[in-house]
Amino acid sequence: MIPITITDDEALVASSLATLLGLEEDLAVLTICGSGEELLTWWRRQATTGGPLPEVCVLDLQLGGMDGIDTAVQLRELQENLAVLIVTSHARPRQLKRALAAGVRGFVPKTSTAAEFATAIRSVHAGRRYIDPELAAMTISAGQSPLTPREEEILTLAGKGGSVEEIAAQAHLAPGTTRNYLSQAMSKVGAQNRFEAYTRARELGWL
Repeated sequence: MIPITITDDEALVASSLATLLGLEEDLAVLTICGSGEELLTWWRRQATTGGPLPEVCVLDLQLGGMDGIDTAVQLRELQENLAVLIVTSHARPRQLKRALAAGVRGFVPKTSTAAEFATAIRSVHAGRRYIDPELAAMTISAGQSPLTPREEEILTLAGKGGSVEEIAAQAHLAPGTTRNYLSQAMSKVGAQNRFEAYTRARELGWL
């Protein structure tokens, strides 16, 4: 029996997935959490009281507060070889690369079937990787991003439509410094303005 946890801030999605996976003879859902913080609190309580701990954690990528990858990092600090499977509605090559760098073994879309989810869980539990083929192909074709982490952050904020001053405030930078980052990013992706730069970087899989 493989003990698992499911973390998703959409309660209906989490409960539905738990119900489907609970039908598998070799899978046992220990708990459902609505955030990474809630899962970590539950884990520490289980460890203190001697309760059962999961061998596979299924995490939604887009969580309120810490995202799934940041949660995975903290979980693996508690249990180094823990198998983590990330699920997402909006997979991007950059997210996959970040997940793999964090030691995540699996990355699948929410459109996967129950059978595919179960197969992914068994694969990562066995120590193998399980990556959605379409996302893997996108990642290979995207190539290496020329953007620095700070440029990626600024472009992502720019994509929300704020002014330079608003972007600077969110990034805790001076407006002049923010303009420099935007200019560098625009040059690297061959765009005429920050909105075009954001769109092009997204299309290339760099954000």
